[in-house]
Amino acid sequence: MGPPNGKRILIVDDNPELAQSLKDLLELDGYQAATATEPVAALDLARTMAPEVCILDIELPIMDGYELARRLRESPATEHAMLIALTGYGRDHDPGRSREAGFDHHLVKPVDVALLSRIVEGSTSSER
Repeated sequence: MGPPNGKRILIVDDNPELAQSLKDLLELDGYQAATATEPVAALDLARTMAPEVCILDIELPIMDGYELARRLRESPATEHAMLIALTGYGRDHDPGRSREAGFDHHLVKPVDVALLSRIVEGSTSSER
């Protein structure tokens, strides 16, 4: 059995296989996870599920992950959610750009699953 709190987690990535794999891993740890492959659907889902953690890709169709993070910060359902960028963007300036958009953490793919788990559980301090 996973964490007793069963945090609600929203995963947004335009690669459905990656999103599903991450969802499966998090559910094995006892979290309640949902996926979306595009930002508009993610915003709708976030309003109904009120996730405590949102894991967002940056390079998304229609609107990028930076804009999605800004919109999630503006929504009462997600204004206090932990936002984690999970992206291929790993240049020196990318974490700063993520922080400016409202992200708490910036992780580069391929993700260190153990690190992601510690962040989701709250045992790693915010980088925001």
